[in-house]
Amino acid sequence: MARFAAAEERGRIAAQTEPRAASARYDRRRGRMVIALTNGCSFTFPVRLAQGLEQASDEQIAAFEILGGGYGLHWESLDVDLSIPGLLAGLFGTRSHMARHAGQARSPAKAAAARANGAKGGRPRKSAGA
Repeated sequence: MARFAAAEERGRIAAQTEPRAASARYDRRRGRMVIALTNGCSFTFPVRLAQGLEQASDEQIAAFEILGGGYGLHWESLDVDLSIPGLLAGLFGTRSHMARHAGQARSPAKAAAARANGAKGGRPRKSAGA
């Protein structure tokens, strides 16, 4: 019984201190989830970044529910769950999913550096001693 009471207390504290979703909606035009938090803040994220939503249709993405007192988002038909604290931390999936997306940013500076490197013959080979 003491463990149950302690767990309830931890849950009560978490509900007061951790970010929770008050509401959420899918903005089809922009391809983003828009989440309003219980503390009055809101944030958006591009749904195609999230693991399991990359290839989903607009209809599938729009069919979600808020779970756990606002702790997460759930897509039943896709078997996808995302936590609000994780999304706020920039975590859109598992470690391996995030690693596949690392370094994919595109910018004029990055494109120019790639062209300049290519003009020099490409990336230098690693030396045998390295």
